[in-house]
Amino acid sequence: MNNLPKHDINLRREINPAFYPVWRSKKPYNILKGGRNSFKSSTISLRLVYDMLKYINRGERANIIILRKVATTIRDSVFIKIQWAIDKFTATDRFHSQVSPYRIVDRATGSTFYFYGQDDFEKLKSSAVGNIIAVWYEEASEFRDPEEFDQTNITFMRQNHPLADFVQFFWSYNPPRNQYSWINEWSTRMEAEPDYLVHTSTYQDDRLGFVTPQMMADIERVKANDPDYYRYLYLGIPVGLGTDVYNFDLFHKIDKLPEGEYIRTISFGLDTGHQQSATACVCVGITNRKNVVVMETYYYSPAGKKRKLAPDELSSELFHFTEGMSQKYGRSIYKRTIDSAEGAIRNQYYKDYGIRWNPINKSKKVTMIDYVVTLLAQGRVFYFNHPSNDIFVSEHKTYRWDERSVYSDNPRVIDENDHTCDAFQYFVNDNLVELGLVW
Repeated sequence: MNNLPKHDINLRREINPAFYPVWRSKKPYNILKGGRNSFKSSTISLRLVYDMLKYINRGERANIIILRKVATTIRDSVFIKIQWAIDKFTATDRFHSQVSPYRIVDRATGSTFYFYGQDDFEKLKSSAVGNIIAVWYEEASEFRDPEEFDQTNITFMRQNHPLADFVQFFWSYNPPRNQYSWINEWSTRMEAEPDYLVHTSTYQDDRLGFVTPQMMADIERVKANDPDYYRYLYLGIPVGLGTDVYNFDLFHKIDKLPEGEYIRTISFGLDTGHQQSATACVCVGITNRKNVVVMETYYYSPAGKKRKLAPDELSSELFHFTEGMSQKYGRSIYKRTIDSAEGAIRNQYYKDYGIRWNPINKSKKVTMIDYVVTLLAQGRVFYFNHPSNDIFVSEHKTYRWDERSVYSDNPRVIDENDHTCDAFQYFVNDNLVELGLVW
């Protein structure tokens, strides 16, 4: 753990002892898994900057590849994390950062951190970077399967630095709840491979005071509200799914907001069914304490109706519901979120009112649900005791995983009577930053 002669940093104050095996690893493949706040990503970031600086200080050009599943997540995650690590080595002035495309470049040698999304695979395949010393897959559980790694690994292995014995690969992720998720099974298999380091960590491994009292209070709140979710989220234990999607006891019914709490913004999540199934629109407020309040629900079902609403009629009802909520609660509308696969009502609404609903960029169902579960475990989900919310309550109480899929890599929900569930998920997943669920 020697420091670099040109960069003032005490690594023993930055690297927790639990991560010494990672820091010293000479293995080609390194898998870091564990719970939230275990500082896996911080350790990898520091290690990659350290390794690059060793080459730079010898006047050598060296390149590092960093990948996320989706390119749009780069800026607010790995990009700023590498900038943070460079600053720790007091080397910020020697690097230049750019965002189109994402690069962090050493001014003297041209050594570069390249950032890619796996969703742009053609760009990856045609990438001729050269002098590669390391590759990092952040949030590796977001990838579809190990074959996605294999496709890109070969590309980068062929471009290793002539002074490096091999390209060193790193993966970091929080284990999914489903023990049968492909990445949980993959990392377990890799434990027996001699070229792999499989490392597990949790917040409990912190010996340097990185877990702040505020973070600890949040952890204890989740532990008290939902012990199983605590074990999954903070201890990195795949606790399984069960069949109930949510613990409905964590949805708190209220008649009014507590003293000192008020609605800051209102937004809407919309799941449409048209002629075939129900349409649900939830009006959701975010409070000054970042709690979530389901205020009222619009619900239309064509079932049993001889004459069903035409698209322009449904558009009109949705407009009057959303505008009515804005007037009733005295707040302008912050966001309107809809299923990205829904084009008809979105286009009809824009035609009628010149207002666009934001199509949510949907990920795997289990991932979208996990963000809702996180809010629930933090004790931050409330709903007003209003008759229109009865359908929201009943659908969330009966929301189930399909038992036939629970023991698979791609668990599915039972796709019936779940329209308010989808609408609420769209709201949550379109407001992750506002809710403090991502940074």
